[in-house]
Amino acid sequence: MSERKQRVAVVGASGYTGADLVRLALRHPHIEIGALTANSHAGKTIDQVFPHLANQPLPGLIKNEEVDWDNIDVAFCGLPHATSQQVIKALPGHIRVIDISADFRLRDPKLYEQTYGSEHAATELQKAAVYGLTEHYRSQIADARLIACPGCYPTAVLTLLLPLVKNGLIDASDLIIDAKSGLTGAGRALRQNTLFAEAGEGLCSYAVGTHRHAPEIEQELSLAAGQPLTVNFTPHLIPMSRGELVTCYARLTEGNSTRDCRNTLQEIYDQEPFINLSPDGVTPHTQHVRGSNRVSLNAYDDRIPGRVILIAALDNLVKGSSGQALQNFNVMYGFPETTGLEQLALFP
Repeated sequence: MSERKQRVAVVGASGYTGADLVRLALRHPHIEIGALTANSHAGKTIDQVFPHLANQPLPGLIKNEEVDWDNIDVAFCGLPHATSQQVIKALPGHIRVIDISADFRLRDPKLYEQTYGSEHAATELQKAAVYGLTEHYRSQIADARLIACPGCYPTAVLTLLLPLVKNGLIDASDLIIDAKSGLTGAGRALRQNTLFAEAGEGLCSYAVGTHRHAPEIEQELSLAAGQPLTVNFTPHLIPMSRGELVTCYARLTEGNSTRDCRNTLQEIYDQEPFINLSPDGVTPHTQHVRGSNRVSLNAYDDRIPGRVILIAALDNLVKGSSGQALQNFNVMYGFPETTGLEQLALFP
C-alpha cells in the first residue's frame, strides 16, 4: 500500500463521468487532483462548467496536451471512444491509466473495428489492458498498468449473470436482456432525443439490435461459458438523470432452480462490500442505489416453468462508471476498496 497521495489527472473532466469522478476523488484521502482537462472548456474553472463543484481546491481546466505528466501518477480517462486511445498511447510509461471509455474493453481489434467503425490505433496497449469489472478481475487489476472499465450496461448485466453462467445454472445460449438507463448514460453532448421535451414523460428503446455494449457483454459471457454466445439485448432511455435497471430472462439448466441462482449469487458476493442480494420478494430499485457504488440483485421464478427472471439495479455514473474506476484505483494501490466510496444511496 502506498502511503503518499497519488497525483491524478482527470482527462475529460467536463463530461458527466468526469464530474462524478472529481466529486468522488475529492473525498479520497489518498488522491490529490493534479490536473483537469477539457479541451472545449480550457481556461475555465471547473465550477464554471459544473457549479456544484464550486469552492473546492481544484486546478483549472486545460487542454490534454498541456498536462505536465512528470508530476502525475494516474490518469483517469473519460474521453469519447477513438479519442481516448490516441491520448493514452502518447502517455509516458510511468502513468497508470484507468480508462472509462470503450477503447480498451474489447480484446479483439477486429471486433472493436466492427463495433465502433474505426481501426484501433493502440493495439499493443489493447492486448495488455485488463477488463475492470472489479469483483471478477481483482487479481489482474492489482498489477495492471491499463484498466478498461466496463460500460454501465455490462457492469450490471455481468455482475448479475457471470456467476450463474460460470456455475452452469442457466442456459447461456438463451438470454434476453432488457435494460433501462437514465439520460446521463447518453453523455452531455446536445442530442435531440435527450432534450427534455423529447425524453420527458416518455420511454423509448434505442440502438435496437445494434447497441455497442452487446459485444462487450458477449465477450465476457462467452469466456465464462467456454463457447461463443450471442445475447438478445435491448436498451431503453428513462426520463431520469441517473440510474439503471436490467431485467434478464433466462432458461434454467436441468436440475437447477431460482433458489439455486439466489444461493449462488449470495455465496459469490457474500463478502463483497458493493454487491447486495435483496431479500426474497424485494425488488431492486434504482432509488435504492442512487449516488452509491452499490449493485442490488435479485432472482424470481418466471410464470413459465424452467425459467428465471433476474434483476439488477445500479447508478450508471457511479458503479457503472466513475465509482468502479475509483474502486479499481483502490485495488491497484492496495487501499481498502471502500475508500472514497463509503457514501450510501441518496433516498428519496
